[in-house]
Amino acid sequence: MTSTITLAEALAAGTVVLDGGMSNQLESAGHDLSDELWSARLLAERPEAITEAHLAYFEAGADVAITSSYQATFEGFAARGIGPERAAELLALSVELAREAARQAQRKGITRPLWVAASVGPYGAMLADGSEYRGRYGLSVDELERFHRPRLEVLAGARPDVLALETVPDADEAEALLRAVRGLGVPAWLSYSVAGDRTRAGQPLQEAFAPAADADEVIAVGVNCCAPEDVEGAVETAARVTGKPVVVYPNSGEAWNAESRSWDGRSSFAPEQVRGWRESGARLIGGCCRVGPEAIDSIARTLAAVG
Repeated sequence: MTSTITLAEALAAGTVVLDGGMSNQLESAGHDLSDELWSARLLAERPEAITEAHLAYFEAGADVAITSSYQATFEGFAARGIGPERAAELLALSVELAREAARQAQRKGITRPLWVAASVGPYGAMLADGSEYRGRYGLSVDELERFHRPRLEVLAGARPDVLALETVPDADEAEALLRAVRGLGVPAWLSYSVAGDRTRAGQPLQEAFAPAADADEVIAVGVNCCAPEDVEGAVETAARVTGKPVVVYPNSGEAWNAESRSWDGRSSFAPEQVRGWRESGARLIGGCCRVGPEAIDSIARTLAAVG
């Protein structure tokens, strides 16, 4: 851990700033992420680029770095000829690269607490066909738990400060993830991808958030990788249903086109929106896809101004 206080303690005391999109920063630096492994490919090919991306967000004002393991799975690596032992090394490396970025940030004079969140993407991220925005994979909760548990065990063993169970499109998958994190000894946050007041799979958010209320491992609940317009209502629901700090990190407002593997539409993300999110109960706030260091800098400044 790079801080003397835990992330849960920091959330109880105030607001914490998350980073922005890892892929956004890597692409801005000229890296091609157009294959199925997305940013996880650089774990094997250009790990120093990942550290540089994390560092850019720390320097912009982020307190938490989310690792590049979102699309890193044993199955996805196997499809590229990477065996389970090397895959486990790469998963653990994702945590170490974020730790190294925190150390570099501290050597550059950043004195505030910094934390590392190990990203755990949904089953659909491994499929790389856009199904993480749909859910309903045709798998049972037990099957999904068996898929997630080995990766969670490796990531937990690398000792991140928190496990980010993120971009979850389906309440069934959330149930599987909540089962899979039990006994790992690392806290987690649970974050759905939503459309309006429902999960991407169509479940009402009030029902989807409810299981997290009684999960001792979960220190925050909320939404990510969604339109900024969908955030405020989700924050209010998450806070009311779970009584826990709320995590929010929406996209820029553009939409992912899985066929062309590109972003469509225009940005609707405005850092000033975070004031309303905070008033509604958000305590862990940042950005997801297409939200870069400049926006995180604005978010950090806005939150600092409101105290």
